Order: sequence, then C-alpha cells, then structure tokens
Amino acid sequence: MQALILAGGVGTRLRPLTARVPKPVVTLVDRPFIAFMLDWLRGHGIDEVILSCGFLATSVRAVLGDGAAYGVRLHYVDEPEPLGTGGALKYAADLLGERFVVCNGDVLTDLDLSAQIAQHERTGAVATLALARVEDPSAYGLVKLEADGQVSAFIEKPSGDDRAEEPLISAGAYVLERGLLELIPPGRPVSIERELWPQLIRNGMYGYVASGYWLDIGSPEKYMQGSFDLIEGIIKSPLGAHMGADNIGLDPTAKISGRLIGAALVGPGVELADGAQAGSLVVLGQDVRVHAGARIERAIVLDGAEIGERCILRDCIVGPRAKIGAHSEISGGAVIGEDVVIGAYNVITHGARISPDVALGERAVAF
Repeated sequence: MQALILAGGVGTRLRPLTARVPKPVVTLVDRPFIAFMLDWLRGHGIDEVILSCGFLATSVRAVLGDGAAYGVRLHYVDEPEPLGTGGALKYAADLLGERFVVCNGDVLTDLDLSAQIAQHERTGAVATLALARVEDPSAYGLVKLEADGQVSAFIEKPSGDDRAEEPLISAGAYVLERGLLELIPPGRPVSIERELWPQLIRNGMYGYVASGYWLDIGSPEKYMQGSFDLIEGIIKSPLGAHMGADNIGLDPTAKISGRLIGAALVGPGVELADGAQAGSLVVLGQDVRVHAGARIERAIVLDGAEIGERCILRDCIVGPRAKIGAHSEISGGAVIGEDVVIGAYNVITHGARISPDVALGERAVAF
C-alpha cells in the first residue's frame, strides 16, 4: 500500500527553525523529522511514499533522496502553489492506487496504522479517519461517531456540552479509496476537512479510535515535547536502541568532562567542559560545544552551536551554529535561529524568537 504525506506548508509556527529549512527535514533529536514518520509507515508495511511538497521542495529532495536510506521508495510532488489538503491530494492523483493512506506531515505518532487499515477493509468504508483522544479539543475540533463507528458530525468549536463527550479529534491519518478523488474539484485550493468530509458524513466515512502516542509538533512547545518524549522512550521509535540503561544516548566521539543527567542525547563530536552540566531532558546535536560552568536543562541545542561559560539554558531551543555568549540566559520557550550570535550577559526569555544571522552585543537584551 502507498502513503501520501502532505508536507507543503511553510511551517510558520515553527519559525525561526523553518526560516531556511522546510519543516519535513527540520532536525528532531538526531534526524530529519519526517524520518520518524517514514519509519512508522514502513513498520506497517508501507514501502512506497509520495511526499507532497511546497516550500523549499528542492531542499527536501536533497536531504531525503530516493528514500533508500529510510527503507522506502520516495516520490515527490511539488505543488505549483498552495493547494490545501484536498487540492494536494488531487494533484498527486496520477501516482495513487486504488487504496492509500494520507498523513499530515507534522504529526509524530506510533498509532496502530495496521489496525486502522484492517478496520477500513472490514467495514467496507470509503474513508477511515484515525481519531485520537485529547484533554482539550478546542484547538482542533471534535469528531462524533455513530454506534457503528460512522462519522456523524464535525464540531469545529466545541462547546462545554460537546466537550463532556469523548474528546476525539482527527489524528491526521486517513485510509482512502481512490473513488474519493472524483469528489475533489481540480485546479484550485481545496480543504479536505471542509469540502470533502462533509459529503461523507453517514455516507461511508468511519472513525478508527486509536490508542498510542500522537502529537502535532508544529509549534516550538510541541517540538520540544516531542524531542523529550523520544529520548524518554514515551513514543516507540528507533531512537530507543541508542539509549543506555541510564537513559543517556552518548556518541562515542563525544568528550564529556562535565556532568550528564538522563534523559539526554549527545551527538558526535560534542564537548561538555569540566564544571558544565547538561540534563535532564537535553538534546545536544553534532559538534555542540558547552563551556565551563554552563547549565542546560529541558533544552535542545542543534548542530554546531556553542554555549559560553556559565550560561543558563532552560526550556529553549538553540539553532544550528548559534553562539551564546558567556553568562547569558536563554529560557522561557525562547527559540534562537541558526547562525545567531548572542553576546555575553544577555537575557532572552518569554517565548522570544531570534531570526537567523541576528547578532546581539554584550548586555543588549534583557526580557
């Protein structure tokens, strides 16, 4: 069976991480994010994947190639303009077979896709939507089911009464029959959620209530959560094989003179100086340098970044090759873009986002 991954968005919510890098290949822990999705699909017998791209599509091809490194055959469809979820599906029609899986490209999950496909076949559905349980569906909208599992309604802004029922939302994974493509008008943007699904209510569209892990990683907060859940093993992934008994994944080329506290993943060529501390919940990418006295906790530091003496990093993301000057504090959900230079004694917090290549002098910022 094939899968189509909808990955044409520009990743606005993740900026500055996506200012230069398309969301599908933004590094998540130690690999392009989409690699986790490809591994999940392959684990359920899907070895042919079509990637619908838009923003910086050439960069996606350059990183992923033909998919051989990930155990799948990858094909690419480049949207000439943003076409929406339904328009992208229609645009890829020539590559799709009689039955296929469609996935949103910003979801980290280990849901049982095989069970969803089996239910689809058993019910004779034309569409089967994976549904996830969440505590607060207000950001997503509710999906309601009949007793036989058919979808009976979509509620975009659930009221208090609606939320009292089982809070099921679309998990962004669909098993579809090819005949549905005829319902999508060609040549214009189309929302599958707003234009196709309403036609299928009580008309062959079923919900599969999934168990397992599901997370939309489209924001810095969720990106951090997904990273930490991966290194803690909360979601099943190949990363688990690289984590030691102390919940530390340590590349043998790393030079660790300071203190490491699990859960932590430390990449090749990392240097953690004497008196520095990293953990718990830390990812240090390839060739990261952490100088003496620095403290890093609940933070992600991407490839080539340098953290100065006695810096404090907490609840933040530091982009590739960024340089953080001595005694600076980065915290409170701040995101530092790639190649940023932060001088000594700066305080950057409260969700601040610093765009790539920005340079700040000593004591330039305190917020």
